[in-house]
Amino acid sequence: MELSVAAAHVLGDAGAFTVGAGDMAGVGAAGSAAGRGRPVAVVGRDPRASGEFLEAAVVAGLASSGVDVLRLGVLPTPAVAYLTAALGADLGVMLSASHNPAPDNGIKFLAKGGYKLPDTVENEIEERLGERWERPAGSGVGRVHEAYGEADRYIAHLLTTLPVRLEGINVVVDCANGAAHTVAPEALVRAGATVEAIGARPDGLNINAGYGSTHLDRLQQVVVSRGADLGVAYDGDADRCLAVTHEGEIVDGDQIMAILALAMHAKKELVKDTVVATVMSNLGFKIAMRGAGLNVIETAVGDRYVLEAMKAGGYNLGGEQSGHVLLLDHATTGDGLLTSLHLLAEVARQGRSLAELASVMTRLPQVLINVKGVDKAKAAVSAELAAAIGRAEDELGETGRVLIRPSGTEPMIRVMVEASSEAMAQEIAGRLAETVRATCS
Repeated sequence: MELSVAAAHVLGDAGAFTVGAGDMAGVGAAGSAAGRGRPVAVVGRDPRASGEFLEAAVVAGLASSGVDVLRLGVLPTPAVAYLTAALGADLGVMLSASHNPAPDNGIKFLAKGGYKLPDTVENEIEERLGERWERPAGSGVGRVHEAYGEADRYIAHLLTTLPVRLEGINVVVDCANGAAHTVAPEALVRAGATVEAIGARPDGLNINAGYGSTHLDRLQQVVVSRGADLGVAYDGDADRCLAVTHEGEIVDGDQIMAILALAMHAKKELVKDTVVATVMSNLGFKIAMRGAGLNVIETAVGDRYVLEAMKAGGYNLGGEQSGHVLLLDHATTGDGLLTSLHLLAEVARQGRSLAELASVMTRLPQVLINVKGVDKAKAAVSAELAAAIGRAEDELGETGRVLIRPSGTEPMIRVMVEASSEAMAQEIAGRLAETVRATCS
């Protein structure tokens, strides 16, 4: 069975199905299932309440399509990606809405090897959703096995990637009441750190609510009040990580990439002395990398585009300002827990504070204005807008930049300006936003 067909059946009719009981798990289950000639899928989820019944529907759809299923339980997206490869599965499924609130949910598919599906495969799945097919019966249906113990395999893998132990580091970890609430504190403790966890009591409804990488206020307060060395925060499915210094200052994805890039370069581990980032990365990051003699390749916004560029060029470090960091020597996707472990490892290895390490780059003030209710297509053809952008770029010179980007999903144009001062960034961004409203309405 083609993987695209199996994936399509997940979203198709999950009606009558037969599920066998079994206690196989891990490689034994995958190997046994593969020996019978059936595809194998692993299924994980974050702790949203809706994930419980969405998981049941997905597992039913897979098994009724003739796919053996290993049910992983609550685990981060990168853990599911790793286990898809480690267990030799043909397909990985993660049920999560990432950093979004609890009422939202979604399905992420991972191909064999643990990589996100390319656009072409996703399009094929959509095209085949209404396709007629003959459902297997009897011995042809898949079997469902619990594999909750595989979380330890993921943690063990993460620990093998660390260059040093983390003894002596006192860290506060914010799990966003999400998928990493168990594995993240355990991994950090097993790595040697002293850990205080917050946002680690999910109830199915509180994921990302006031905690996590999109709500750093509480982490900042706890780090400062406890006198911790630093704090790290994940989002709901833990594929991204941001950090906080001992003084409560935020360290974003650009700064984390800068720290890791310089460390990897010093150890001669940074492939082609190149980092892959998106067009939204701060100009300060690019200036810092250029000053260190490193190259930066830019992609469209989205970690999938970063990954595509990394795979095409053979690069091993890339990411986004939002905290999606890809360390392809150790993972197939952005992994917040892996990122935090390697960030802490640099603090331990160099014997310097996170604030000192983050000072390798200076973030330029960045202002983003979303201009809503406009015709996105007009932005590319407006001579008046092009002229306004040109004047702004001349005004900024080499100490700033302008990015006008239509939203991919909404009738909205994003205006982003970086400048040497907040006041200049605000003034130029506001001026350009008004030009967008006037020329693209």
